[in-house]
Amino acid sequence: MAGVTGKGHSTTTAVALICACAAAVLAAPGTAFARPTDPTPPTKRSLEQVREEIERLYREAGTATDAYNAAEEKAEKQSQEIVRLARSIDKGQARLEKLRARAAAAARAQYRRGGVPDEAKLLLSDNPSRFLDGAGRLRRGQHATKSMLTEMARTQEDLTTYAKDASAQWKRLEANRKAKAEAKKKVTKKIAAAEKLESRLEKTERERLRKLEEEAALKRQSAWVDTGILKDAKGGDATSPGKKAIAYATAQIGKPYVWGAEGPKSFDCSGLTSQAWAAAGKGIPRTSQEQWKQLPHVDVKNMRPGDLIIYHKDASHVGLYVGDGAIVHAPRPGRDVTVAGAGSMEILGVVRPDK
Repeated sequence: MAGVTGKGHSTTTAVALICACAAAVLAAPGTAFARPTDPTPPTKRSLEQVREEIERLYREAGTATDAYNAAEEKAEKQSQEIVRLARSIDKGQARLEKLRARAAAAARAQYRRGGVPDEAKLLLSDNPSRFLDGAGRLRRGQHATKSMLTEMARTQEDLTTYAKDASAQWKRLEANRKAKAEAKKKVTKKIAAAEKLESRLEKTERERLRKLEEEAALKRQSAWVDTGILKDAKGGDATSPGKKAIAYATAQIGKPYVWGAEGPKSFDCSGLTSQAWAAAGKGIPRTSQEQWKQLPHVDVKNMRPGDLIIYHKDASHVGLYVGDGAIVHAPRPGRDVTVAGAGSMEILGVVRPDK
């Protein structure tokens, strides 16, 4: 599948391609699995252990990738909030300066009048008409002064609140930056360990390792199909947005997996699914774990094309269901976006972005 990009295909052609691929990944009940030719069972057992270790390392890398993506998303939101608070502080400071200038002008005016309060001047007046007129002006002036002082106090309180919020956001931002750095370190460490393990194999062993991976996936898929899950499926057809998400995902077939990537040249698993649904006009969480937490859950027997299948107990992997027991997903480092059996990995559950 590495050579198929699907960019120029229509949705119908893409779905036809998926169906053909699905037929390849499905195994009928009772199918016998072809074993790699290996005259020395101990070597094969050792290679199987290598496969299991590599699979474990890449799964742990996937979990760390989800943690990295989550920390990055939080850091981005916090940075935006800090910018918003900074603008609010700037506007509040400018407002406070204007109010202070008005207060200073009022103080200077009173000083020029000799410092005698307006109330005293009114009491000393022997002109009733002037007294009443002055009293009205005084009340208006007092009201304006009181309003100005109240606004100054409120503006100062707002500035204090903004500053505290900004400080708290900075602390959270720094914490997420540290979490992001730790996750990145763990991802690179796990991937490096897996690549080192695989690099020690001879070319023929690497070929046999790939066959073992395919065989293990096919065996799991066959066991899943044997449960009758596809015969009992009642989910129906994809919705219009679901078809758009499928069209986007299938157009990415052949592009490489890169952890933390959201396209357009490369993807990680949740980067692919989130972008597929964004192309369908529906924003969903960035990570597979948040997709599992936030999106509506659907029973596996009721899943339909366009739904997302979440994998592993920690929700560290996700694929886009395209029907006929198949998904499109970005598997892991060293692999490309491809079609796979929906049951070729441990299913945690199904979520529906457009429910």
